[in-house]
Amino acid sequence: MIASRFKLVIFDCDGVLVDSEPIINRAHAEVLTACGYPITEEVLVERFCGMSDPEMLAIIEREWGRALPASYAERVGLMIEAGFRQSLAPIEGVAEALDSLTLPICVASSSSLEQIRKKLEITGLLGHFGEHLFSATMVARGKPAPDLFLYAAQNLMTAPDCCLVIEDSPAGIDAALAAGMTAIGFSGGSHCGPEHGVRLQRHGAALVMDDMLELATAMAKLT
Repeated sequence: MIASRFKLVIFDCDGVLVDSEPIINRAHAEVLTACGYPITEEVLVERFCGMSDPEMLAIIEREWGRALPASYAERVGLMIEAGFRQSLAPIEGVAEALDSLTLPICVASSSSLEQIRKKLEITGLLGHFGEHLFSATMVARGKPAPDLFLYAAQNLMTAPDCCLVIEDSPAGIDAALAAGMTAIGFSGGSHCGPEHGVRLQRHGAALVMDDMLELATAMAKLT
């Protein structure tokens, strides 16, 4: 029954497959604050979750009225890489959820292709997806624009209305709906506060789950 409606499941990466958002946001918050732009991890999640780094940093520079130091990307990158080596883990239950799916799956993330592959390798999830990895660097506009999801669907020869997107960010939900796809919101990442699921619903998620093991049940509800 599920296969009669959905032909492809598209997963975001950060906060959906891997619990990387705290590591990433901690690094950005520390370096931004050190550069003279004080900001917390919580504010970064609330304002920029789901956006690519270039889009986020462009907004910050515009608000700050000056450019970030040339060394910014390297400093943040080193902190994130160290954090990944020390503590990056898959979202609890995600491997089992992926094993339970019989539909084609792919990843569509705001991260670079190299970063997506590295995170999936570290957490042992890369084998589930093979080369079906799509990055915002492959399209003109990142989330909340629909370009990335449409690009992934086109590459896997699937009509948008047959695609189901699993997203943890309002920007990602907006992108999925703009692409004409159905979206399930995920609020089980360690960066998600108690109101996160409500935010995803407000942005148009068909339903929200906080446990990846609920995926099959959630998909059945949408059939």
